[in-house]
Amino acid sequence: MTSTPDPSPPFDPTEAASATDPQSKLAALAHNLSQVIQGKSDCIDMLILALLSGGSVLLEDVPGVGKTTLAKALARSLDVKYQRIQFTPDLLPSDILGSSIYHPVEGTFSFRRGPIFCNVLLADEINRASPRTQSALLEAMNEQQVTIETTQYDLPGPFVVLATQNPIEFHGTYPLPEAQLDRFLLQLRLGYPDVETELDILLSRADSDPLDTIRPVLSQDDVVGMQQSVRRVWVDQSVARYLVDLVERTRRDSRLKLGVSPRGSLMLFRSAQAAAFVAGREFVLPDDIQRLAPHVLAHRVVLTSKARYGNQTQAKVLEDILHHVPVPT
Repeated sequence: MTSTPDPSPPFDPTEAASATDPQSKLAALAHNLSQVIQGKSDCIDMLILALLSGGSVLLEDVPGVGKTTLAKALARSLDVKYQRIQFTPDLLPSDILGSSIYHPVEGTFSFRRGPIFCNVLLADEINRASPRTQSALLEAMNEQQVTIETTQYDLPGPFVVLATQNPIEFHGTYPLPEAQLDRFLLQLRLGYPDVETELDILLSRADSDPLDTIRPVLSQDDVVGMQQSVRRVWVDQSVARYLVDLVERTRRDSRLKLGVSPRGSLMLFRSAQAAAFVAGREFVLPDDIQRLAPHVLAHRVVLTSKARYGNQTQAKVLEDILHHVPVPT
């Protein structure tokens, strides 16, 4: 007679968050996000990797699939400062960065910091603002600092921009240029839920919103410490060479008029380190590169007109490149 193994105990996010090992804390974070955004574990995993890599994320999808909700759930799961900016055509760079205020009694100016001085910034509907206003984020996303009236100000760590945009609405919008897209570590699309998941979403919100129950599971020091640990994950030279070969192939592919930049190489490198860290490994595998390349590189390449009208996509081109570049053993 064989005995039936005991079922696994239910996940306890409080116990996981109080643990000292990073993997348990990250499991608590993933649990928090999955309570709010159901059936999208792959997107949640990618968002956590972006956080650990110190990179920003562009959430692009149709209205109502949970882009803003996912960003708010991440912010509430971290004990950090969170700001939200609703991007509109009349938004000015000073509304994001801050401005100098004149005090007539003293005859002096003082700088009033804008909402960008935070840890998690939600740039909602980023493509509704003018290119001039969008560009106010570029320095912050790339260098974690802003320059205002010739003075540089460091932003607090960690600093992550979560931007949303609607890809099907073009009236009154300003498409993000390639140089700005290159600043985002990832471009994620949530997509519609399946029928069963959507039913669960309705029932789970019958009398309350799961977002209201989210509590912080990672402190500011936790996130900074994990980001530092990610950078210590070992990448063998053969694996790094494999990454560079993939990137270099995008620059020679006849279907692409713009290949991946060195910034893209570095972001793929960093995200692969984060993937190994989440898996509890101290080294990066070629599998990490293969898994992340489509997510990190697709929005950095631009198809030629011939390829675009030939029903090619960035994802298909990258899939072909991954298939043809030899994998280190």
